Amino acid sequence: MEARMTNPAMILTGAMEGIQSLLKATYKGGVPRKTLELVHLRASQINGCGYCVDSGARNAKKAGETDERLFAVAAWRDTPYFTDAERAALALAEAATRLADSMDPVPDAIWEEAARHFDEKGLASILLMNAITNLFNRLNVPIKQPIGDQEW
Repeated sequence: MEARMTNPAMILTGAMEGIQSLLKATYKGGVPRKTLELVHLRASQINGCGYCVDSGARNAKKAGETDERLFAVAAWRDTPYFTDAERAALALAEAATRLADSMDPVPDAIWEEAARHFDEKGLASILLMNAITNLFNRLNVPIKQPIGDQEW
């Protein structure tokens, strides 16, 4: 496979640096890195971004994630492997990724469950990770970014 073009974030001066700065900030919200990596992986699965699914699973492994849990992320609701806090983060990430799928894309019940487990700083961290993931997904999918072809 070959990308249609160089990744837009690599073409425009300062774009990647800005994204990387945001990414660094997400890790300062008090949410465990493994949880943030699960958020990234799940949003990338929903959006069909092969590059981000591959890199997301690899980054989660580096953060100490197990194969068993990684294999189950797509079906997290139906597995016993995730904590209530992780489930709340995954539900919020799914809802915030699928904004156009519902008249009320992030229902109060999903928000309240996430807020029960995370303070505002933690919620900000989850939302920023999800937004950055969706940004990368929307860059990589249209250009058909091959897996392993790029290091961020």
